[in-house]
Order: sequence, then C-alpha cells, then structure tokens
Amino acid sequence: MLTHKTGIDYAKTLDELDPLAKYKSEFHIPKDKDGNDLIYFCGNSLGLQPKTTKTYINQELNDWANLGVEGHTEAKNPWLPYHEFLTESTARLVGAKPIEVVTMNSLTANLHFMMASFYKPTAKRYKILIESDAFPSDKYAVESQLRHHGYDDKDGLILWSPRVNEDCLNYNDLEHILNTQGHEIALILIGGVNYYTGQFFDLKRITTLGHKAGCKVGFDCAHGAGNVNLDLHNSGADFAVWCTYKYLNAGPGSLSGCFVHERHANNKNLNRFTGWWSHNKTTRFNMRDEFDVLPGAEGWQLSNPPILSMAAIKASLDLFDSIGMETLIKKSKQLTSYFEFLLKQLGEDTIKIITPSNPNERGCQLSIQVLNADKNLHDKLTKSGVISDWREPDVIRCAPVPLYNSYLDVYHMVDKLQTILKH
Repeated sequence: MLTHKTGIDYAKTLDELDPLAKYKSEFHIPKDKDGNDLIYFCGNSLGLQPKTTKTYINQELNDWANLGVEGHTEAKNPWLPYHEFLTESTARLVGAKPIEVVTMNSLTANLHFMMASFYKPTAKRYKILIESDAFPSDKYAVESQLRHHGYDDKDGLILWSPRVNEDCLNYNDLEHILNTQGHEIALILIGGVNYYTGQFFDLKRITTLGHKAGCKVGFDCAHGAGNVNLDLHNSGADFAVWCTYKYLNAGPGSLSGCFVHERHANNKNLNRFTGWWSHNKTTRFNMRDEFDVLPGAEGWQLSNPPILSMAAIKASLDLFDSIGMETLIKKSKQLTSYFEFLLKQLGEDTIKIITPSNPNERGCQLSIQVLNADKNLHDKLTKSGVISDWREPDVIRCAPVPLYNSYLDVYHMVDKLQTILKH
C-alpha cells in the first residue's frame, strides 16, 4: 500500500500512473448546470451508465422491431437463451461455478425465493439471525417469512449487534449467539457488505460457524458484487443474492443475481417456487410434460427474463471482463486508502470513519460521521458538486468506485468538505 501525501499534485500523479484511468471516459458522468462534471461517489446506490449500454439495448430494440417474436431464436443475441450469455461472466465476478449462478427477478424477490427453499422452520428450530443494522428490505423480508410460517416476528428474529460504543460487528459475538441459541436458529442471513458501515464480512467464517450450529446460511451481496472478492463457492454458503444496479452499473431497478451452491444443484426434492423457465429446456415448449426441474441455479427461475435489462447487464459485465476483479480491487484499495488518508487530515475531533480501516474488511465505501453535523452538511456538499449518500441518523456514505472515479475526484471531494466545515 502506498504512503500517501497531501496536495493536488500528488493526486494528479496517482491518476497519471493509474492503468484504469482511461475507463472513466467509458461512462456518462453527471454534470452541473454549467456543464462541469460532478464528483460522483454514489456508485454504492446507483452506478453510472457505461456509454456502451445504449448500443447493447439498441441491438435488442432493433431485433425486436425487425424480427418480432422470431427474435427469440433469430436475434443477433437470441432471447431464448439470453440469460446464459451472462453466466460465465457472473460466475467469475462473484467467485462461483457457472452452474451456481443465474440472473433473474429483483433482489428482495430472490431473497424470498431462496428462503422458500432454505428457511425450513420446525417447532424447535425456527429463528432467523440477521445483522442488527441489516438493510431494511432484508429485515422486512425475514420478518414476513416468520409471520408467513406462523411465528412472531419479534420472538423469531435474532440480531447480531455491535458492542457498546462500537460500530462494526464482532465475530466472537456471533459465535456466542450460535453457541447459546444456535439450536433455535434455522437460517442466518447476513449482508456480505453492510450497507451502512461498509464492513465486509468473512463469508466463509460465518458460513462455517452457521453450518456447525446446524443453520442454513445465505448472504445479501448487494453491496459486494463488483466491489469485493466474494468467493462464493469457496465460502460454502447455501445461497446468495445481489443486485446489478450498484457497482455493476446495469441501471435503476435492473435484475438481480442469484447463487445456489452446487451441493444443492441436483436436489430435486428441495422445496422451491417454480415456473416454466425452471423446467427442462429440451421439453419446456412441449407444454404438456410433468415438471422436470433444471439442475443448478437455473432451476430457481420462474419466467422468461426481461431482455432489455439483461442487455444493460451484459454491457457492464463485458467491461468487468475486460479488466478483471483482481485489478479493480487493487485500485479500489489504493483509492479508498487515499480517501481515508485525506479525511484523517481533517482531524479525528471532526471526522469519524465508521468503516473498518483494514482494507480486507471493506470495499470502496467509507461511511463518515462529522461531529455535530446534520443533513444540512450533506445538502451543502451536494450543492458544491459532490454526489454522495446520506443515511440517518448521521452518516454520509461515499464510494469512490475504481471503474470511473479518479484520485483527483477524491482530492476535490475532501477539499470541498473542508471548505464547508470552515464556514
């Protein structure tokens, strides 16, 4: 890791040495009313649009216009197997085998589909463990699953909480919960990277602890996919889901990714919700056959997928393939460490970073608290040309994304923040 320096010339030098600097020009950067690029640190909420996305989507629009229904088989990228065009790239991205991944549905819908299969409560083992500050949609989803199965959503929910005066979660506390209550827990569902603090969890460690206690283990990797090395297959997790509109830059509301470990690939007796797209491809259109589930993650599909969304995903995945996650993560760690270094120059009596300082325990997001500040500070930062993210009660989430953010972006963001704090 570099030993960083202050000053704008140092930031310029880092950009000149950055082999990924050219990729910023591959994205549409939002501009202010005067036509100047905004500093966009909100890729952890919605990633920017690759300039190739329009071409990818237009290809499908043109084939639809020219071919109609025949596009399912005759389009340049035939629609019938279109999701398969994403499989190899997705598997590389999240560290999985191709049979373990599929792109389908939306994220919270996929959480429910996974819980239909992997949350199997009994009278004695019915509880669900989540982070105390899990993403709200995850909390709502597991609460509704508890109610759906006839359990009280307060009694059935176990929270893994930070220690007093700490922000991040401690694995010893998780181990204690499992040692004392593991016999009551049917499912552990953790965000791979916590949306609020940015803490990147050790997925394998959590899975090992959970399985030892007899629990199924799943992860919501919405803030991890395209950001950190998830290594899902080797983690041993039963399942994982993620969205594609944050670090994967596939557009607002775009489809979700889903991982099911290969040990479940051929278990036709595993309970699941089904539809015709989870049926054997060779007999799917006979329309008369008894249901014959596909092996692997594809066996959790329900419907034929929205091609325009998949085209946007493909545009982004092709960019990731051209670089590789290892290269992206290397820049991410350097960019984020530089950001952390500059923030600390403002003084620990002014700025508190609640994201772990260990680069292996975070992605590119830093969550910062500013002493005695409220949302007015964030509003001023926005007006100054910095697009970041406010989360109640007092956190500004900033994500310098290695694909399209520069060291100069980081320098100017901290410089603007410092100017605001002085006034």
